[in-house]
Amino acid sequence: MAVAAERDDDLSASLGHLPEWRLEDLYAGPDAPALKADMDKAEAAAAQFESAHAGKIATLDGAALGGAVAEYERIDEVLSRVASYAQLVHSGDMSDPEVGRFYQSVIERVTDISTRLLFFTLELNRIEEADLAEKLKAPELARYAAWLRDLRVFRDHQLSDELEKLLHEKEVAGRAAWNRLFDETLAGMRFPFKGKELTVTQILEKLTSRKTEERREAAKSLGATLRGQGRLFALVTNTLAKEKEIEDRWRRYPAPVSARNRANQIEDEVVAALTETVRAHYPLLSHRYYALKAKWFGVDKLDYWDRNAPLPNDADRLIPWTEARETVLTAYAGFDARMADIGRRFFDEGWIDAPARAGKASGAFAHPVVPSAHPYILLNYQGRARDVMTLAHELGHGVHQVLAGAQGHLQSGTPLTLAETASVFGEMLTFQAMLKGQTDPAKRKAMLASKVEDMLNTVVRQIAFHFFETRVHAARREGELTPEKISDIWMDIQRESLGPALRFDDDYRYYWAYIPHFIHSPFYVYAYAFGDCLVNSLYAVYREAETGFAERYLDMLKAGGTLRHKELLAPFGLNAADPDFWAKGLSMIAGMIDELEAME
Repeated sequence: MAVAAERDDDLSASLGHLPEWRLEDLYAGPDAPALKADMDKAEAAAAQFESAHAGKIATLDGAALGGAVAEYERIDEVLSRVASYAQLVHSGDMSDPEVGRFYQSVIERVTDISTRLLFFTLELNRIEEADLAEKLKAPELARYAAWLRDLRVFRDHQLSDELEKLLHEKEVAGRAAWNRLFDETLAGMRFPFKGKELTVTQILEKLTSRKTEERREAAKSLGATLRGQGRLFALVTNTLAKEKEIEDRWRRYPAPVSARNRANQIEDEVVAALTETVRAHYPLLSHRYYALKAKWFGVDKLDYWDRNAPLPNDADRLIPWTEARETVLTAYAGFDARMADIGRRFFDEGWIDAPARAGKASGAFAHPVVPSAHPYILLNYQGRARDVMTLAHELGHGVHQVLAGAQGHLQSGTPLTLAETASVFGEMLTFQAMLKGQTDPAKRKAMLASKVEDMLNTVVRQIAFHFFETRVHAARREGELTPEKISDIWMDIQRESLGPALRFDDDYRYYWAYIPHFIHSPFYVYAYAFGDCLVNSLYAVYREAETGFAERYLDMLKAGGTLRHKELLAPFGLNAADPDFWAKGLSMIAGMIDELEAME
């Protein structure tokens, strides 16, 4: 079989020039003297920091401790810049062994250097609350109050210094190594399709083809090829789940999801309210919509390869890059010119890598890098309407990261739940602007159906992923899981969440294997549903607000990690701790399905 070209010539001509990011803003190249110099300086500074402060943190007064935190922040920001550069280079081409070697070498050295700094956070967490409160009276330390608050969330789960150091140093040969194996395996896989061999990104794109036979061939090729690597993917899943179980047990976390909830600064009961409310709404949302879509396709049941298919009367034209850019920026400008101005920099200054290339990481992400630099966005743009929504989503992350950068390296990062709020809000702005400009009833119906499907993918599908992870991690505690057992759990969850209107076959059983979040960030996925439901409620406030909403929204983004969800949502009159809050968010999706049913 011939290997597919990196980009089909016809597709390339239709999409126009797709930008590639300019990583030279960070370093001139992997062999750049500045890269080595930064690591050398960070290593010397970390050694000096350890020599000056190890064992003495509790004795420092507030001003001196504030100075120590500032120095720690400076060193850590350099290390984060170096590690981010290596990650971005690797994401651009995971198939090149030399790139893989560079990435691993950098991460190993960064880990070695950061080990010298580990004592600092451990000693900070051993300071008694009353003593810390006294030290926080000094303005030099008070500016880092939010970082200290979030650091101390993990205080009760902290191990001895020696164990923490061991776990930190083993990361590069443990979880990080398994992550890399997963990434490089998936990036190197090729999926047979019409006499060619496609990347995972390319084969997934075929699932939205207008042609039923193409969707079917792509779906079965994806499943069969994943099954061929099933033992490897099951080994990665088993190993990482067992590693997590061991560490969770030592740290005394009550449930596999608890560590993620602590990192997200969100209570276990709030996450439980979200996930159970979504599950209770499966019949009203996904079950009802897919039954409606089956009716549109003239069948009793939809084959799974038709789940995201364009509607029969949807032209589903390819959207050139320049049009995608203007669509998103115009929508952002319609909300607030400042958002569009920040977003425009990503396009004009080389912060986006858009083409789908062989070896490139699949999917999309926005990487914040560090506040002293700027974020980067990775896409695999192929001209579909969903790709435009992905651009709007990742640009929302990027704008958020730029605005939060003023909080500094240690306090600019936000919990995943709130980070997804900014991205999903960007999607909603773009969709609503596009819908408002569409007067053709058939095209409006297609747009509305596409948005419902995106929201179901963001809410129902991601919560189903959450329950899949929950069951896999629980079952792993009883012993290693075979590929077939993992697939059984996957199928049970999919049937429950997607409903009786979907028909599956054995080739669908291994679709769990390509989902990177299960590997990279266990229990990340509920953050998408959190963000979507929150944005639905937030957008309802926006539509009813007369003035001042945009200012409050931008203030929320600028806060970065300094405020928690209760404080951030209070200005909008929203409370995520209220179970009814989630039902209200889901009602927007139900309302869109109502509108589609009324069109019949």
